[in-house]
Amino acid sequence: MKQDQHIEGLMSKHSQTTRNLNRRRLTTSLDCIRLVLKQGLPFRGHDEKIESSNQGNFLELLRWFAKRKNKVKRVVLENAPENDKMTCPSIQKEFVSAISLETTKAIIEDLGDELFDILVDESRDVSNKEQMAIVLRYVNKYGCIVERFLGIVHVTTTTSMSLKMAIDELFCKHSLTTSRIRGQGYDGASNMQGQFSGLKTLILRENLCAFYVHCFAHQLQLALIAIARDHLQVNSLFSVISTLTNVAGGSCKRTDMLRERQRICVKEALENGEIVSGRGLNQEPNMKRSVDTRWSSHFATLVNLILMYSSITDVLEMLRDDVSIKDGRGEAKSLLILMNTFDFALTLHLMKKILGFSNELSQALQRKDQDIVNAMNLVSIIKERLQALRDDGWEPLLEEGIIYRIELFYTVVDMQLGELNNRFNETNSRLLICMECLCPNNSFSKFDKAKLIEFAKFYPIEFSLTSLKLIDSQLETYIFEMRRSVEFASLKGISDLSKKMVALKKHIDYLLVYGLLKLAMILPVATSTVERAFSAMKIVKSRLRNRMGDDWMNDCLVTYIERDVADKIDDELIIQRFQKIAPRRGHL
Repeated sequence: MKQDQHIEGLMSKHSQTTRNLNRRRLTTSLDCIRLVLKQGLPFRGHDEKIESSNQGNFLELLRWFAKRKNKVKRVVLENAPENDKMTCPSIQKEFVSAISLETTKAIIEDLGDELFDILVDESRDVSNKEQMAIVLRYVNKYGCIVERFLGIVHVTTTTSMSLKMAIDELFCKHSLTTSRIRGQGYDGASNMQGQFSGLKTLILRENLCAFYVHCFAHQLQLALIAIARDHLQVNSLFSVISTLTNVAGGSCKRTDMLRERQRICVKEALENGEIVSGRGLNQEPNMKRSVDTRWSSHFATLVNLILMYSSITDVLEMLRDDVSIKDGRGEAKSLLILMNTFDFALTLHLMKKILGFSNELSQALQRKDQDIVNAMNLVSIIKERLQALRDDGWEPLLEEGIIYRIELFYTVVDMQLGELNNRFNETNSRLLICMECLCPNNSFSKFDKAKLIEFAKFYPIEFSLTSLKLIDSQLETYIFEMRRSVEFASLKGISDLSKKMVALKKHIDYLLVYGLLKLAMILPVATSTVERAFSAMKIVKSRLRNRMGDDWMNDCLVTYIERDVADKIDDELIIQRFQKIAPRRGHL
């Protein structure tokens, strides 16, 4: 009866032209927000006034677009309605929240009804708050291993019960259940892998099929640390290197001296033809500090020390002879004496060679698509290489000008082999022994039907008694076809097998076998994806942004880490999500 107050009448006051202009302003702001998020940059500046020269990345980018596109300039910033500029901090946060929600939704939809593994770790952020990152590992519809960042949660304490409650809350938010977990991957901390009250135990009480695997990369690092601590001469080597790092690179002045000496050495080597020049060659090395919890740092330290040996000794000699220096001359003299000893040179080259083997394995373990069967094969290869070094390894050392000392050589190599055997004791697990029979290498040479049926029995939820009877005959047909098929003749690892089966639709013909394959693939290898999430957290929540709220940081991290997923989300989905977050004056 009162048409001017009816909702249709109110909406009709906004002409189609006005709506189009509003839409253009909205999509322009969204494009700028997407770009800022993708780079992990802060949105706001120190002063966002019009006359300010530090308005922040979002407003600066929006102003840059306006200068180059007249259509954009007519609808944004000063030319936008006073109450509809789409630039205020609350609008920015709502946009980021909409993108984050749609990104997570896309990940959950890609996961579908598949079983998955969880990778969990915790770390402090720049504001000294304990944050727990959660990553899902699963096999997608193309047969590929995928690890996706689900979110980061602030936990007040790092007890296993507190972590478990945080996981349950996040799972509930995304309609996930612990009953679908088929693997757990942690770094080996006591609150994670504790036998009686660790996080893995709490989850196993609810789901006996959520098998735990200790992060391979952390086990490898622990093996290296054990060597450094248990052998006196190796321990002494890293102690000297630590002191050397402090003395030779302890100040900007000394670092510049070292850099200049290295530049001169490289120049002389180029002139003498000892080394060649080219793109990417002869990059400037530095004195890297080895850290127990940082993968491959010990190897990088030894390599750089060998490369810069001449430059370092020159700097130490200058420090020793500089009478104007009150502190450090004595240390420089002692280090020069130690670095010119036989034991130091022998131990340095020996550990560089041994850690070089382990470094290759460490790099391989950090791949997201790495499967556990191939990882165990890599560990076996490293053990074989160390055994070969023990048997015939003195010749390379002699070529490097080092006289062979049998006691040190055998002791260190034996300790390395012993640690690898002790740390990587998953080979004693019946689960992994059975799982290895899926490997397609050498025309499925390790195939064993009895062991694969035993493997299926580890997962009674997926394989009932009826399924176990059906898989018996299916395995016979499967291996007969696989060994006769040219397409499956040159596969390496179960990851390649999975992709090929999906590509040729064989995952439908051999549904039960493919189910075994997926269970083997989702078991974790390393927590490298979680570690990268914490590296991203340091970029997103920096010293200048240390007051970020937990929800705001989570939204920024999801869109930054999973930017390949976020980039594929249609603008319309984000706009509709943005529409629902808060009341709007009109439909966008």
